[in-house]
Formats: sequence, C-alpha cells, structure tokens
Amino acid sequence: MNSAPPSAREAPHTQPVRVWDLPTRLFHWLLLGLVVALIITGQLGGGWMEWHARCGYGVFTLLLFRLVWGVVGGHHSRFVHFLPSAARLRAALSQVWRGPHVTAVGHNPMGALSVLALLLVLGLQVASGLVSDDEIAFSGPLSARVSTDWASLATWYHKVVGKRLLIALVVLHVLAIVYHRFRFGERLVTAMVKGDQSMSREQAVQTPSSRDGLRERVHALAWLLVCAGVVRAVVQWGGGT
Repeated sequence: MNSAPPSAREAPHTQPVRVWDLPTRLFHWLLLGLVVALIITGQLGGGWMEWHARCGYGVFTLLLFRLVWGVVGGHHSRFVHFLPSAARLRAALSQVWRGPHVTAVGHNPMGALSVLALLLVLGLQVASGLVSDDEIAFSGPLSARVSTDWASLATWYHKVVGKRLLIALVVLHVLAIVYHRFRFGERLVTAMVKGDQSMSREQAVQTPSSRDGLRERVHALAWLLVCAGVVRAVVQWGGGT
C-alpha cells in the first residue's frame, strides 16, 4: 500500500518553494474583500456610504502597506523583483504568440503589469474618494480642502470612470486566473492561499525563497499599524471621523 501523500504521488519531480509570504497573501485577500465591499456599498448608497468610507480607509491602509512591503517584504513581493523589464515583457509576449509556455515564478510580466494597473486605479479611487462630494449622501474627509470644481471632478471620476475601470480590471484579473488554470494547469489561487509554488527541482534550486517567519510577520504587522495611523491622521486632518 502506498502511504505517500497525494501531492508526492502526483508530482514526484517537483517541490514547493515559498513564493508569497503570509503578509502578501493576507494583503491580497483582504484587498479583494474590501474591493467587493466597496462596489456593493457604493451601489447601495444611502446609509451604506458610511461603510463605503470605512472600506475605503481600509483600502488606503492596505495600499500604503503594499508600498512599504514592496521595498522590505519577501523576495518575490519586492518591486525590484516584481516589475518586469522591457526584455522580460517582450519575451513573455513572444511566448504568447509562439510558445512554448514557461511557468513564471510569482507573477509573469503581464500579470505584474495588470496588478500594478489595479493598484494604480485603486490609488486613484482612494484619492478621488477622499476629496469627492456628491452633495447628497457623501462627502470625503478632504473635500473641504479643495475647490468645488476639483471636488466635482473627483466625484465624477470616482463614480463614473474609476468605478468602471476597477470593475473591468477585477474581471480581467479573474479571467486571467481561470485561463491559466485551464490552459496551462497553473493553480495561481492555490499558490496565493498556501504561499508555495510547485516547480521542478532544477528551477527550485535556482529560485530564492521568500522569508516568511515570525520575525517577518511581526515586522509586517508593525508596518501595517503605522500605515493605519497615517490614514487615521489624514482623515482627522480633513475633519472626518
């Protein structure tokens, strides 16, 4: 009787490598939950706008944290290893048209660009939300510190342009995950849940593992609290609650 675990029997020539550290994984899933909550509460309006604002402050905190963690976080979460070079991007585009497909460690170059686009659009949504004022149910905590014209422009962008861009990017992100799952058999969601990515032994030897111990996690928590403090200070400076 074979007592080896299923994963070992199915892939005897692969081994897991820690790619996504726990702070990065929690950031990813918390951000997803908050974005969904933002979309729902924004659509409901009315009394839900108070929760919409709270979710926005949560996204603001997470975005600040991601900027910091992109410098001091795990190897594959750092922007210096995350941002694709022009050469890597050309090679990735060439593989799309000519093949063969090569499984990337972490995000492939196009995936990295899509993530950066999502973070940028979220940043613009946060910024426009802070200064928006629909003159009905919601005014951002910094709306009184900008002119009426700027507040109106921010409100229009936030409710019309930014919301649609955000939804489109989220849908594109999900479709890309589904495509890679069924086209190439890559379990991107599993990697973002467990943190490990299965790869050949040869590739594993050449791939640095992200540090993900107690020290790194406490470090991340400390930075998250600092970022939350910054967001709270910004909101209070604007006169929000």
